[in-house]
Amino acid sequence: MFRFFPALMVLLTVAGCAPLPVPPDTRADACPVPTACPVCPVCPPVVPPKPPEKPLQPADWNELPGWNDDDPGVVFAALLASCRSLERQAQWQPVCGSARAIEDKNAPALRAWFEAQFRPWVLVNPDGSRTGLITGYYEPILKGSRSEARGYSYPVFGPPDDLIVVELADLYPELKHLRLRGRIEGRKLVPYYSRAEWTPQESKRSPQALLWINDPIDLFFMQIQGSGQVQLADGSRVRLNYADQNGHPYRSIGRWLIERGELKAEQASMQGIKTWARANPSRLAELLNANPSLVFFRELPVEGSGPQGAMGLALTPERSLAVDPRHVPLGAPIWLATTRPNSDQALTRLMLGQDTGGAIRGVVRADFYWGSGPEAGSQAGKMRQQGRMWVLMPRNYEPPGAANNAPK
Repeated sequence: MFRFFPALMVLLTVAGCAPLPVPPDTRADACPVPTACPVCPVCPPVVPPKPPEKPLQPADWNELPGWNDDDPGVVFAALLASCRSLERQAQWQPVCGSARAIEDKNAPALRAWFEAQFRPWVLVNPDGSRTGLITGYYEPILKGSRSEARGYSYPVFGPPDDLIVVELADLYPELKHLRLRGRIEGRKLVPYYSRAEWTPQESKRSPQALLWINDPIDLFFMQIQGSGQVQLADGSRVRLNYADQNGHPYRSIGRWLIERGELKAEQASMQGIKTWARANPSRLAELLNANPSLVFFRELPVEGSGPQGAMGLALTPERSLAVDPRHVPLGAPIWLATTRPNSDQALTRLMLGQDTGGAIRGVVRADFYWGSGPEAGSQAGKMRQQGRMWVLMPRNYEPPGAANNAPK
């Protein structure tokens, strides 16, 4: 038996060197080659929001288009009248003193005086843009009566006795130029009546009416303009000037008509709105109540070059602007570069920021005062132009946070 032993050992050795069978679930072809892991997207870095641009930024005189072509005489005279108010601020005292002393008032001499006394600051919107909306306003002439009579059934009111006005700056100095208006209900101060809510009040308040007007749409637009003249039956005229408003925000009835498909954008001028209103008398209240803001007036004599602006001084036709006093100091000269109504013809001239308005909100935003009467109304009603503005401030003026590299 032992003779078979060497052969058995050889067989066992060969068998031990043979590969062992691989279980089916561990074979190489049963486990696919792993693919590369997908690359995760790189998240963009968090970029902090860009801070709003400073509203007043230094400029140079050569940036003002048409500066050397304008005659600043009318604005100089209005500025001199404004000095009674402006020189209460120390920064304006040297300018006003110099203005009173100037003798040579021809156009080149006055331009040289402005360049010596002021430096220009360009107005810039928070997003960095330098153009904005320039609209127009005017002083309408209406027909009215001292008492309610046939054909004169729409009352004009002064500020009501129950209108409460809170000057917020008295409580919070940082809220300068902001007021809160309301009325007392129980122990609460609640919002004052909107235009729609005021209408039922008119009958019981009629003894307090200042005047009675013959046309409700004309009365509405006088509220939008902020002033107007009223011609009475005897031919005399009185001026109604802005005294206060109900505290509700201004809403454009032109935009209201556009949004409802009643007018196209190019039709929504004052004239177009009046035409629509006269063609749709049953919807007049709906139209007017779309603007909840309501203006109250005071009576003044008809004198001076125009109605009183926010500074209490007469406005100058085609030289006075209504501005947002949060960004533009009232009383300051302003160089305006825009175009004439419905035109690309340049309109560049020196103006004076003498007024404010409920719809005038923003840095590069202004309302151009055209004057009194129908022709001024025609220009104002069509004006909706883009424009740029530069404010001229005394050389010792520095806006809060302004760069210190302003031209000297």
